[in-house]
Amino acid sequence: MIFTDTHAHIYVEEFDSDFENCINRSIQNDVKRIFVPNIDETTINLLKNKCELYPEMCFPMIGLHPCSVKQNWEAQLKIIFDELISYKYYGIGEVGIDLYWDKSTFQIQKNVFIEQAKWAIKYNLPVSIHTREATEQVIEIIKSEKLFELSGVFHCFSGNEEQAKTVIEMGFYIGIGGTITYKKSTLPDLIKKIGIDKIVLETDSPYLPPEPYRGKRNETSYISVIAQKIANISEKSINEVALITTNNSKNIFGV
Repeated sequence: MIFTDTHAHIYVEEFDSDFENCINRSIQNDVKRIFVPNIDETTINLLKNKCELYPEMCFPMIGLHPCSVKQNWEAQLKIIFDELISYKYYGIGEVGIDLYWDKSTFQIQKNVFIEQAKWAIKYNLPVSIHTREATEQVIEIIKSEKLFELSGVFHCFSGNEEQAKTVIEMGFYIGIGGTITYKKSTLPDLIKKIGIDKIVLETDSPYLPPEPYRGKRNETSYISVIAQKIANISEKSINEVALITTNNSKNIFGV
């Protein structure tokens, strides 16, 4: 049984004191593939250094997170692009739109997302898309900009059934993390309706830990907790969930 965490920020300071222990716990819990999205120009070297310690397990992505977009976004993107063409990356991420923290930056977030989406298409790489309070906006951007060759994951999906079906029809997969274990989560009902054939597992470590770890640091070993919840909802074995979601990750990232 092999689990894949398709989205984990394992290089941030929350892991400085026990990074190797976290990796070992992941391996012990059958999480043997971790895809690692970038945040901004300040995290590139941290990301690469951690992934290079475990090159058969940790696969880096490069991108500019919407919450890190600044007024000098063109200069930020140049740094990210120069990195993209000079190193081996397995995806463009974390990119997208965030309307939870700051709606005033929507237009520059949109500009940055479109540019990075075009890179993904040009270099045939999947995207990891952040859509906090912006699922419909991202769908509309993809349609209006005719980014139909784009593929990848709608990370930390929080949309409704109609949006989920639209995303899947557009060729994307849906990222499911620890929030599926929360009492008020709508994800269990969504999984019952759409099934698990187009989902992948993720932790978004160190954020959004599943129950019973809520309020603590999240880590990649908790993928097994998320998988067990999905297995219970979908009435499948945890082995089936591992197989389906890891195969989906292989289809997305080509690894």
